[in-house]
Amino acid sequence: MCGSHLDSVPEGGKYDGVLGVIAAFECVRALQDAGVQPYIALEVVATAEEEGRFGGMLGSQAIADIVDESWLENSKDADGIALKDAMRAQSLDYRSALGGCRRRDVKAFVELHIEQGPVLEQKGLAVGTVTGISGTSNPLFTLKGEANHSGTTPMELRRDAVMGFCEIGAAIPSILKQHGSPDARMTVGKVDVQPNFPHTVAGEVCFSVNIRDNDEQCMQAMDDAFATMAAEVAARHGLELSVDRRLGKLAPVRLDPRLRAVLEDEARALFNGQPGRWQPMPSGAGHDAQNMQQICPAAMIFIPSRKGISHAVEEFTDDSQVEVGVQLLCNFLHRLVTDRQALSNTTSRL
Repeated sequence: MCGSHLDSVPEGGKYDGVLGVIAAFECVRALQDAGVQPYIALEVVATAEEEGRFGGMLGSQAIADIVDESWLENSKDADGIALKDAMRAQSLDYRSALGGCRRRDVKAFVELHIEQGPVLEQKGLAVGTVTGISGTSNPLFTLKGEANHSGTTPMELRRDAVMGFCEIGAAIPSILKQHGSPDARMTVGKVDVQPNFPHTVAGEVCFSVNIRDNDEQCMQAMDDAFATMAAEVAARHGLELSVDRRLGKLAPVRLDPRLRAVLEDEARALFNGQPGRWQPMPSGAGHDAQNMQQICPAAMIFIPSRKGISHAVEEFTDDSQVEVGVQLLCNFLHRLVTDRQALSNTTSRL
């Protein structure tokens, strides 16, 4: 199985996910045009809701039968529309994603994707072979204080939700340093302030925290430390703190090393053994491949992103860079569907 996702985040670019779907189709067409006779079916897939409107990876999670029922029942988009209602509006039974889609016939999953980071471009590399994918935790925090007049309320008598939020945000570098691995990331990406008026002390702040690491213990330690610190700050400022974990978490995943060895063998052949054209690398972003690894060996190919920009309309990869990545993907798929030994040593999960 080869492919990726079609949707993207709000204000996202046109390469994230979509490129992997188009590349898979192009490879299948090229193999057909070349008269290749595969011994095993090659299936193209386009998944839905990968870090999209509702924050999960519904398509690949359903295929792997790892959809979180609480998330499915309770997830809402930025406009408050529930995932299950959005699915019903498209004549889809949302509960069918629970246990009814698991694929037991997939021998391997391959995904081509832009890096969404600056490493390949900065190092002048054409390709990255992905070793593993970062886990992510996505708690939502709400600080409740008291809205009041900005001119008449003494500083020492305020229950200012923004002041508490600022102190919490400022502690992130310390938490990363104490508890995270070198690949750790923490991001406050969404903040809502109420009543959000220049002359009023903020009575409430709701904010998201995206916690990522390739080490599950480090990721959990950062999550715990952040929650503890937020509670301490809230108490000092006289604020009420609540935490919403309906967006759930995904554990870090190590992609199949033996399947990656086959991919890297094809990379060496493509570049005629030239050093400095490709390298193994971890992914800091989530991908469908991490869910597919739960049911079959999975592999990923990264190609450069200009200036490392992604999840933005400026996202771009040059056509010549795309061509190299798709050629490697095609060579790899050809090997997998014609060489019975290529999959024989991978970690089968069937």
